[in-house]
Formats: sequence, structure tokens, C-alpha cells
Amino acid sequence: MPKTLYWIQGGSCGGDTWSLMNADTPDPVELFEAFDIEVLWHHALSTTSAKDLVALNRRILSGDQPLDILCVEGSVINGPDGTGRFDMLPDRPRKDFLYDLAQRAQVVLAVGTCASFGGIGADSETMAGGLQFNKWEMGGLLGQTFLSGGGYPVINLPGCPCHCDVVVGTLSALAADVVVNLGHYNTPNDWYGVMVHQGCTRNEYHEYRVEEKRFGERGCLFFYMGCHGPLVTGPCNKALWNRRSSKTRVGVPCFGCTRPDFPQQYPFFETRNIEGIPIELPDGVSRAHYMAYKGMAAAAAPKRLMERKTSI
Repeated sequence: MPKTLYWIQGGSCGGDTWSLMNADTPDPVELFEAFDIEVLWHHALSTTSAKDLVALNRRILSGDQPLDILCVEGSVINGPDGTGRFDMLPDRPRKDFLYDLAQRAQVVLAVGTCASFGGIGADSETMAGGLQFNKWEMGGLLGQTFLSGGGYPVINLPGCPCHCDVVVGTLSALAADVVVNLGHYNTPNDWYGVMVHQGCTRNEYHEYRVEEKRFGERGCLFFYMGCHGPLVTGPCNKALWNRRSSKTRVGVPCFGCTRPDFPQQYPFFETRNIEGIPIELPDGVSRAHYMAYKGMAAAAAPKRLMERKTSI
């Protein structure tokens, strides 16, 4: 029997769909064919009429049509005042339909940061939230105790957008009945078990505190330019975009788009600090050890790093 998949868009720009469309090994069509996935509905791929979609939805909610994998792209719109009426289907708020769909699914995937944690709109009148988290706090639309029919909590795939390899890899595992091991914030360990900092081509500059203070240099972006690489988990330097690059590889700070509080409420290109010491330190590093180590590391920086720092 094929695995059935239903993909629905909430409060979203659609970036996660277009990320998926860029997958190439396999591409989406090859993915669905190879793993015997039947796409019941996807807003960018399906040609189902409105009438037939209504009938399909009724069959799913009644239990007549099995639903194996529910993918939700975009945030749950709860405004105004928790009613969800800022995002309406013909007969009711979309959030209520999402809730009912989730009760029928064997697995629920929150694709992208908005579906995972609320993302853009979480601090606005839209009251945007995630499926099982509202930013850092567990709860969301489905509640902290929710488990799908297959025994999983909501599987979060954060990113803005989520990398196509993460979506394809997770769907492939689920379609093949491979257990997806989850870590912090219910993200798959295979993709979110590393820091963005790991694999960054500027790591050596970071270790010796060779700091970049303006764009175009080759130093570390963490100390002054607001890079979140040592602070967040994500596959960005593991699964390169277009098989070639990541933000830090082209000299742009990591924005921390996989974090529950993305987008942040402070400047992107500026590291918050107290007397030159970043307020947020690399994951697992104590402030006392950081201050002692980084002072010595900067003094020991190899000449070759200092010379390459400003070369373009």
C-alpha cells in the first residue's frame, strides 16, 4: 500500500514548497515514485477541483481515507483574539481544520520555522504560532501532549526555508518506516544534531578570534557581525544550498533561522555584547572559560590568518 501525503499551507510565503521543488537527488517526482507516496493534495502540485478537494477532506476527517503523512507549511494563524478568523476556509478557521487533520495523521511534519515555532507573525496581531510550539514554549495548536497515530510528536523541520534535503530525507525515512530519532525541539537528529558552526569554512578564524568587523573580510562573523552559527543547530554547512554554498561561505552571518525565536527582535548584523563580550556565547561554553581562552587564542593567532583576513 502506498503512503498517503497531504500538504497544506498556513500563514506562509511558500518558501518551503519552492525549496522542495529544488530537490534533485531525488527530485520530488522521483521521491514520490521511488517511495510509493501518493500525494492526496499539495497546493502547488495538485490539479484537484475545489469540489473534489472538499470531498477528499470529508473522507479524511471521517476516516474513510487513510492519511499517513500530514505536512504543514506556514504558521497557524490564531488571530484575532484566538479565533483564527484572520485565516478562513469557506466554512471555518484554517486552524480548526489543521487540528482535525492532525488527529487523523500517522505522522505530522511542521515544515519550516513558521510551522514549527510561529516564525514571522508570532509577535503580531495575527498571533501566529506553531503546531506544537509557540517559540520556545511547547504547546502550540496541538498541545504539548499530542502524539500522532504513529506515536510521534509533531516532527519539526525548522529553517527559513527548510532545506530541500531535510524534507526529502525525512519523508524518505518515514515512507520506508525508518524510525526518525528526535532531539531538542522535536527535530530529527540526523539533520539538526550539529551546530551550523560545524563545517563552517571560517572555523579556524573563530578559534583564534580573528574577527570580521565589516563585510568582505575573511574573519569570523560571530564576534561583531551577529552570526548565530555557534548558537544554533542546523544542517546549513552540512547540506549546502545548490550543492555549493551557505551564508557563512559567502560572507553573510547565519541568521539563526532554525531557532524558535526567529526572526529575532534585534539587529541581524550586530552581535549584542557587554564590554566586547558577546551576550550569547557558543553553545556549552561558560563565560569564565570563554574570556580566559579567547584572550589567549587571539594572542596566538597564526600570521597566515591575520594576513588572509582582509584579502578578497
